[in-house]
Formats: sequence, C-alpha cells, structure tokens
Amino acid sequence: MGKPITVVVVDGHTLTRYGLIRLVSADTDIKIVGECGLAADAPAQIAAAVPDVVVLDVVLPDADGLRLARELRDRHPALGIVVLTCHDEDDILFRALETGVSAFVAKTAPNAELLGAIRHAAVASASFTATGLASALARRGQVALHPAATLALSPREQEVLSLLACGHSVPTIAASMFVSLSTAKTYVSRLYDKLGATNRANAIMAGLRLGLIKSELSATA
Repeated sequence: MGKPITVVVVDGHTLTRYGLIRLVSADTDIKIVGECGLAADAPAQIAAAVPDVVVLDVVLPDADGLRLARELRDRHPALGIVVLTCHDEDDILFRALETGVSAFVAKTAPNAELLGAIRHAAVASASFTATGLASALARRGQVALHPAATLALSPREQEVLSLLACGHSVPTIAASMFVSLSTAKTYVSRLYDKLGATNRANAIMAGLRLGLIKSELSATA
C-alpha cells in the first residue's frame, strides 16, 4: 500500500467540516492532517502540515474562498486545491477555472465525486476538473468571436488550445511542450488574439464553437 494522500480541510461550517473529515477519513488512501474554519488560519495549517491537497469552501466566514485559493496557488504551486460550493453556478465555476484550482465540486455531488477530485488534485494539481464544465461552456457558447478566429491555428496553437481545454496551466503547458515559460506565454497570447479571447474560458468556448476542440475533451478538463 502506497503513501496516503494527505488533506487539510478548510470550511467555516463546523458540522460540514467534520462531516467532510469523517467522509474523507473513511477512505484508507486518504489521511486528514489538518482542519480549520477561517481563511486566516489556513496558510499556517498548510505550512505546518504540508498536505498534498487542501479542500476548501468557496464561502468562508472571513474571506472569499477563491481568493484564498489564488493565494495558496501562488505560494504552493504543487498543492492540489479542491473547491467546494453550495452554489453550483457557472460564474463561480469559471472563476475557479481562472483561479488555478485543481477541481470544482458541488456539495450536493456524490461522495465518490469528491473523493475522485481529491485523488485528481493529488496527482495533477495544475489540471482542472469539474463535472459540469462542458455543459457550462455550452451555456456560455454565445461568446463573440474575433474576425481573426476564421484563420487556421498553427500546430503549436492547436496544441496549446487542447492543453488549455484539458485544464493545464501555462507552466504545465510549457513543460508539456518542452519550451520556456515565456515561449508558452507567447503561444497562449497569440491563441487568445486569434480567438478574440481574454482568458482560458473564453478561448475554450471559442474553440468549441469553431470545432477546434471536441466537447468530450473539455468535459474531462
């Protein structure tokens, strides 16, 4: 048996937090190594426990959970971040996608989905997964396209678009393509310009509308 996945839980609702701890602890492959109810306490908990994954609520008593997630991503690039929400709304999902979290899970989701998100975050922290991403992208499919979007993408730009659709961050894209971070940023910038996009979600939606990426690919992102 391998080393268990270590997890810190951050949730402002005491009963919910302990419910999560009990659920996660029931899995022998996952171990809780810390918990707290405030965003202010989370950085110290994570620094002390050095977990593989943090599971945090979007709404915390003292802060925006996604803002905390952004701070944690900046401090701990390899940390898996699973965001939980009571409000399964497209706007929140897209904010989570842009924040750089590893997974987005509704609190009404089956237990297996949360456990799966934790396992995903532990091994692919820079890759985004969310069950409702494909349908959310479809609902947002009315994105305005730049005239240049009719131009064919270069092989490199097509590869970047596919990697973005799979949830990869720019640093991960650079590593995957064996190029420097600055070169990867240039590829992404050129892709956004061609698609008339300002962020990853816009680019994926434009790619779906133009048939440049498959909806099945984005569903696994």
